[in-house]
Amino acid sequence: MTYPNVYLAHFIDRPNRFIAKCRLRESGEMVTVHVKNTGRCKELFYPEVEVALSYQPSPKRKTDYDLIAVKKKDAWFNIDSQVPNALAAQALVDGTIVLPDLKGKIVTVKREKKFAQSQFDILVETDTGHQAFVEVKGMTLENNKLGAFPDAPTLRGLKHVTELIEAIKEGYQSYVLFVIQFENVEAATIHTNMQPALAAMISSGQKQGLSVIAYNCRVTPDTIAIEHPVPFDVTKMFEDPNSER
Repeated sequence: MTYPNVYLAHFIDRPNRFIAKCRLRESGEMVTVHVKNTGRCKELFYPEVEVALSYQPSPKRKTDYDLIAVKKKDAWFNIDSQVPNALAAQALVDGTIVLPDLKGKIVTVKREKKFAQSQFDILVETDTGHQAFVEVKGMTLENNKLGAFPDAPTLRGLKHVTELIEAIKEGYQSYVLFVIQFENVEAATIHTNMQPALAAMISSGQKQGLSVIAYNCRVTPDTIAIEHPVPFDVTKMFEDPNSER
């Protein structure tokens, strides 16, 4: 995915989870921007950190810019919470993402399919008549090359995993796909200290046939693309870089 009209800026502060104040690097102008991620992202948003803004003015918008990426040390982290689903759907179609042990070859990829009380991100249908649900989760939290989810407790995520397990009992295959929105990562896990119930449910689900996979991404200020699979291990303990902030 390529974003239009991208400008570099410096982050100033974040009055609430929806907006931030930034200073454009080229002109020095102060602008109010929409943050495309309602998560905490505290380990990314430091005063004066370099950020990427996509300029998309519209009479229907309250802000002219979207904050889409943050530079952490020497690497860019995409924080757009809407992009993982689109990336995953396309990567499943073109074969960049492979679902392990899928029964058959993918013939259709459908978005936003309802099951029980959940609406899963993707329903895959295969040439053997099998169906699989894929729930996509973006991952932006990192420490020492270990990626983790979530960066804030998510009851919605817990419900999705619970109902993915129920779908297995009704004959579907079920997958949790973590799209890691940065490149330099060696493994992915669940932030157990943040949400132990989610880690427990993931672990239980894996024993019942739930497949949990992760892929990292190449990220620049104005692009993001799926890169390659990354090992997922729910037992790896994550040290939260925000614990003292």
